[in-house]
Amino acid sequence: MIRAILFDFNGVIADDEAAHVECFCLALQEFGLSLSKAEYYETYLGMDERTCTTLLLTARDGTCDAGLVPRIQDRKAELFRLHFSAQQPELFPGVIEFVQAARPLCRLAIASGGRREQIDRALRGTAIEQAVELIMSADDCPVGKPDPAIYRLALTRLNDAAPPLLRPEECLVVEDSKAGIRAARAAGMPVVGLATTYSASELREADRILPSLIDIDPGRLLREFS
Repeated sequence: MIRAILFDFNGVIADDEAAHVECFCLALQEFGLSLSKAEYYETYLGMDERTCTTLLLTARDGTCDAGLVPRIQDRKAELFRLHFSAQQPELFPGVIEFVQAARPLCRLAIASGGRREQIDRALRGTAIEQAVELIMSADDCPVGKPDPAIYRLALTRLNDAAPPLLRPEECLVVEDSKAGIRAARAAGMPVVGLATTYSASELREADRILPSLIDIDPGRLLREFS
């Protein structure tokens, strides 16, 4: 029986993945690192920027200059703020309706490799802001996806907040990336893959694949995993 839904954020709730990629690649360029959008989508999408940057620096230099990682992250965050200075990122069609319908049925949380300030800004004033009881971001977890750490930490925080205790198999994850799906499965959680970023054929590791959350009945979806 599913008693909680854990959402990834970028590519699941917020339709801002392309802007994140563009700003990240620009920030890397400024520090002499080359990463094409195609390479990012093929290998790194779903990882947090800290993990991705560390891998790129290590590949280039044979080691990672730990001081460069936060500087690149901060520059990317600055570029992202400038990109959306006049408006909030768009939320995917159907996601607000899905969250509102799911709220009476189970506990809701976000577990994302994105920065908390970016998540908060995208959700400010929306129904989702009030519906989720927990938001976990890269600021809370030192290890990024595909490591399961953020999903395990989200489960711990939910269990610290209120009984009865949730088990991993009672938490349904909603993800759009291969790294995120692998993180959820490694945490022992069933996972729905949304084909918003990758094609459905690339999300085969998910337990269920949906094109989006438009017109999805959360009650029916939860019963599929009972």
